[in-house]
Amino acid sequence: MTLPWAVVLLSGGLDSCVTAAMARKEFQPAFLHLNYGQRTALRELKSFHDIADFYGVTNRLVVSMEYLAAIGGSSLTDARIPVSQANLTARTIPTSYVPFRNANMLSVAVSWAEVIGAHAVFIGAVEEDSSGYPDCRKEFYDAFNTVITKGTKPSTHVRVVTPVIGMAKRDIVSTGIELGAPLHLTWSCYQREDTACGVCDSCALRLRAFSQAGVEDAIPYAVRPKYE
Repeated sequence: MTLPWAVVLLSGGLDSCVTAAMARKEFQPAFLHLNYGQRTALRELKSFHDIADFYGVTNRLVVSMEYLAAIGGSSLTDARIPVSQANLTARTIPTSYVPFRNANMLSVAVSWAEVIGAHAVFIGAVEEDSSGYPDCRKEFYDAFNTVITKGTKPSTHVRVVTPVIGMAKRDIVSTGIELGAPLHLTWSCYQREDTACGVCDSCALRLRAFSQAGVEDAIPYAVRPKYE
């Protein structure tokens, strides 16, 4: 039996890689990568293609959304704004927040899904990150599913699926290992493309998750602080 199609937003990071592994259990995946002018765009693109090659996914699409860099407002897209040092207890919106990025990404994904007749759009959003990122909250994706219903053809039946949204990062790591996901091919660092910095929020979340899962992270780091 042929599985239905699903568009999988694959940044090349840890969460999206595990999400892709989960999507493959029920769907035929089409991998979508979006370049929005981020600092580590080339390294993330490499991870995207490496993961796609690992799974043998040939239906892949890379789309430029570099207008988000022109809009600015984020340390990920504006070199004049420094990337903040890791602070895992902060409850304010970090400088790395790209204004309304995920809505832009979902719009592209739904457009492609409608064209190829996909039944779902998978995105690796994590509620654990939502203290800083308003577009990582479950209620945002619930609302976006309503937008899809109102804004697509009556014959289109696409839903946004967020399989890791309620999971702790350590459980995402453990799930990825259980599914045989190529976590060693992923990239999470916000500011470096050669060796992960180890001190940005994304590196800190990743290092803590691997530590709590009792697994050594295989990617290289400039420094490996211990995050509790």
